[in-house]
Amino acid sequence: MTKDRHNVPAQETASSVDNFLAKVKATPLPTAVGARGRLIFAMDATMSREPSWDRAIGIQSEMFNAAADLGGLDVQLVWFRGFGEFSASEWASDAKALGQAMTRVGCRGGYTQIGRVLNHTLQETKRSKVNALVYVGDCVEENVDDLAAAAGQLGLLGLPAFMFQDGGDGTSARGFQEIARLTGGAYCHLDAGSAARLKDLLRAVAVYASGGHNALTRLGPNQSREVQQLITQVKR
Repeated sequence: MTKDRHNVPAQETASSVDNFLAKVKATPLPTAVGARGRLIFAMDATMSREPSWDRAIGIQSEMFNAAADLGGLDVQLVWFRGFGEFSASEWASDAKALGQAMTRVGCRGGYTQIGRVLNHTLQETKRSKVNALVYVGDCVEENVDDLAAAAGQLGLLGLPAFMFQDGGDGTSARGFQEIARLTGGAYCHLDAGSAARLKDLLRAVAVYASGGHNALTRLGPNQSREVQQLITQVKR
């Protein structure tokens, strides 16, 4: 798929958060008592993302900050850009430091490497259980059947992928949705109007990966309506 940037209909954008919440409800609790959650956060740093890059970095940093405040979560940052450039950080318990490191990543021209992200995640969880994959990107430029095969393997291992699309490429949306479906995860479309809502949801995903439903509940009654909705739906 290429970056043809067909607009995603407004009603699809509005309903994507509701679909996300419904998927989270069906996601099993990630960790045993006393265990640390493990979350891979992957992002597309190719040139097409440059117009919204500052916004994306800010939202992603918020999620890392929430995870750090809660504790109990190890995070690995994965990103790709340029001509086959692919990077995976060491696993880190200091999510805030990892978020700061992420701000130094800039965009470069190149094709997407989502398949490489999925295969990397598969190898990591075979070594030691990974509880969730969060991916933020704008398009799919790879064979969707190949991506589906890798996503299906993650689904068999119980590793959900939460796919956030930053941009309006409707053709690529179907690829992201298929990855989310096969892994048992969720898809959300991100645009300028929904950024504030999805920031809270990204923070909640980090909290959920770290501590499950009980940790979500401890976020308290002063959270946004969307997070309260998530807390209500993620019940045993």
